[in-house]
Amino acid sequence: QVQLVESGGGLVQAGGSLTLSCAASGRTFSTYHMGWFRQAPGKEREFVAAARWSGGLVLYADPVKGRFTISRDNAKNTVYLQMNSLKPEDTATYYCAARGRDTAFSIATMAPLDMDYWGKGTLVTVSS
Repeated sequence: QVQLVESGGGLVQAGGSLTLSCAASGRTFSTYHMGWFRQAPGKEREFVAAARWSGGLVLYADPVKGRFTISRDNAKNTVYLQMNSLKPEDTATYYCAARGRDTAFSIATMAPLDMDYWGKGTLVTVSS
């Protein structure tokens, strides 16, 4: 069992930056691939970024490539999402999620329905 708690959301102007954090409970954090997802009002939840269980390999959705950076600190049981050059279309509730490392690591295997555990989300609002 893994419990995930996101933080760091808020209101920011377009072009600004925010860093989200996701703290995980338990000793097994390092055995999970970690992902960030987002859901805007009226839209489906979508993949944003992911970090492999051991670090070193990360994935990004095309709309955030070059602007967002995912990282993880297994010693602190925390995964981060650094978001730069934010746009109004980035406005959404951002969720972190975990999936066991016994699965292959790819965008195809890190879809929302594939994830094992979810946090409750943190709201990011980007004003124009």
